[in-house]
Amino acid sequence: MKLDGFGLFVRDMAAMIRFYRDVLGFEIREDENTSNVFLEKDGTLFLLYGRDDFECMTARRFSYADGIHGHFEIALNAGSYAGVDREFARVTAMGAVPVMEPATEPWGQRTCYVADPEGNLIEIGSFEP
Repeated sequence: MKLDGFGLFVRDMAAMIRFYRDVLGFEIREDENTSNVFLEKDGTLFLLYGRDDFECMTARRFSYADGIHGHFEIALNAGSYAGVDREFARVTAMGAVPVMEPATEPWGQRTCYVADPEGNLIEIGSFEP
């Protein structure tokens, strides 16, 4: 099997579309007024599923974490250490929730974390000085 993409189960579709499209630069691939929206970033399919619609389709209820949570992360490469700092400042000014300020780790990566409107973690990092 080949990885085709990944998805998030979202409560507020409009807010999540705005964040991933307008703040992080994901491209929207279909009408954004649907219950499941396909976006793309650097050739990777990124799906936003409406929680209620997914539960209806699968005929079962799921539990979801509230607040900022650490179930997984989405990692974005900023291209350089300066790019990490620049992108952290830019996305937090546009509404991303700061979680960890940029820092250079002992393994040589400069990294930081923000959260989207529903608390999913996004890493912005680079191994290139």
